Amino acid sequence: MMSDALNQAGVVTILSGKLFGLMTGWPWVPAWLALSVAYIYIHYSFASMTAQVTALYPGFLAAALAAGVPPMLAALPLAYFSNLNAAMTHYGTGSAPVFFGAGYVRQTDWWRIGFQVSLINLVIWLGIGVCWWKLIGLW
Repeated sequence: MMSDALNQAGVVTILSGKLFGLMTGWPWVPAWLALSVAYIYIHYSFASMTAQVTALYPGFLAAALAAGVPPMLAALPLAYFSNLNAAMTHYGTGSAPVFFGAGYVRQTDWWRIGFQVSLINLVIWLGIGVCWWKLIGLW
């Protein structure tokens, strides 16, 4: 339901027109990096991983493919970041509000640590992961 509301509100259209439009003509590597990084940090605007994936994954994948990114290399980071972004905020996934509400972690600590973990995930999945996927022939 939320992703339908986002589509009706024009969120995907705005992203397509603005973010994706800025990347027109970019070589595929910088376009792929920008799309991957944007995808993970847009999660701060979503209270649901499912809503983000439903509303944004198809558009981001299409933009990456249009930029010339190899298909598996376009799909895998977006898929992984669709799950890894759960730790970024105290509302990022279904269980997070329970832990946050119980007082285990302060909001400022959660956001700080979540951001630090997101940087580590970027290095792992867009650095080491890409090399591994190339080595085993995924792209």
